[in-house]
Amino acid sequence: MEIQKPHQNSTDKAKQASTTVRPEGIGRNSARAGRAPSRSAAISAETSRLPLFVSSIAENTPASLFGEDRIRYQADQLSRIDIRDRTLLRAFFDVYLRKMISLNASDVDMGGSSSKGQVWFRINGEKKPDPALGKLSIDESTFVILSLLNKAKLDSLKEWKAADFSYELPLDTGNKRKRFRATIYLDMGTLAINMRAISDELRPLTSLGFHPMVEKGMMFRHVRDGLTLVTGVTGSGKSTTLDSIIDANNADVHGHAVIIGNPLEFVHASKKCIVRHREVGSDVRTFKDGIVQALRQDPDIIVIGEMRDPATISSALEITDSGHKVFSTLHTSSALESIDRIIAEYPPVEQTRVRFRLADVLRCIVSQKLCPKVGGGRVLAKEVMWMTPSARAAIKNDNTNEIYQMMWEGWNIGQITLEQDLYRLMRQGLITPETAINYCNNKRRFQQLAK
Repeated sequence: MEIQKPHQNSTDKAKQASTTVRPEGIGRNSARAGRAPSRSAAISAETSRLPLFVSSIAENTPASLFGEDRIRYQADQLSRIDIRDRTLLRAFFDVYLRKMISLNASDVDMGGSSSKGQVWFRINGEKKPDPALGKLSIDESTFVILSLLNKAKLDSLKEWKAADFSYELPLDTGNKRKRFRATIYLDMGTLAINMRAISDELRPLTSLGFHPMVEKGMMFRHVRDGLTLVTGVTGSGKSTTLDSIIDANNADVHGHAVIIGNPLEFVHASKKCIVRHREVGSDVRTFKDGIVQALRQDPDIIVIGEMRDPATISSALEITDSGHKVFSTLHTSSALESIDRIIAEYPPVEQTRVRFRLADVLRCIVSQKLCPKVGGGRVLAKEVMWMTPSARAAIKNDNTNEIYQMMWEGWNIGQITLEQDLYRLMRQGLITPETAINYCNNKRRFQQLAK
């Protein structure tokens, strides 16, 4: 089915309905002010206005189509437009990202029935709409969002009802680009997107407050095998900590690191290590495929963005068992929960086998949270479980609850519970007592410390 050309009266209506976006530095307002146009301001007027063909396609979408059927139809129509028009849609979305950068926002959200047609930004922890950017209809938002997807990610959206990918925005200076992590998903049968800005700077590993023995254990030079996990809820800084660990190894030893992510966030320039980046859905089909293929690429260090399913977990344990140093993340709130979560991914008949394998390959678990800091900003609170013979035996014997006490008493080898670290931050005046008690996992233990 070809895209129908609108009648003259439809064109007039489309022009009237076309949404104008004029953030600071874009469009006619800057010209009136007599300012010298920046690169973003020099974007042609058509990129600051939703292209007219979008309204044409929206008008010709059958009214009987709803939900996923409507999205599929509109995706098919969008696939028929030429590359210039598709580029216009992406340039239109880039206006939002440039506004996001100017506001120093961490996230931008749009689309879906819940956004009320507005663009939302998270600034200093609060997510609010920006009235200056006007409103888009659900159909208009859908077309803008769909324009960001390649065929592989569109297929993922159709199959899984969500798609994760990375996105790059050219900046005004030199050849620099700003990277974003994007998630497209369904909201009551309508299409929505979140984009999170990826930090351009890495914190040195030494600045994260790990015990020297733990730092040493994370370095390939000293420990050349085993599994290290960085865990936490969404937005807890897992990726940032993991990237700091990778960067420290990259600068320390001549080797080969393979990073498998969905999406890839920070891109590491090769230093002493050669660092390969493989994005699931673009460079490799699945996490499991990326892990298996990595074995044939002569790696020293393998980084798995997230162990999110049994197939990935199994592959991670197998590749670690083969003598590689492996780092990964989990969405769990404590070290003990991480162990139990991995084992629980398997059927009961296999759990004993997995428990023994995990006990043999696991080296360290870092579980962390980002807490509101006194005076503004956030501060890292973490717990660290370092594998000892006693901890290994506790896992094999299905007595993981004993590990908490080992962490509580293991300060001399770098172990610490989240409650102990929160207490430290409170004593230093970095967080309030209320924050400390709200963020701890074991309130009874914290209260013992605070007496």
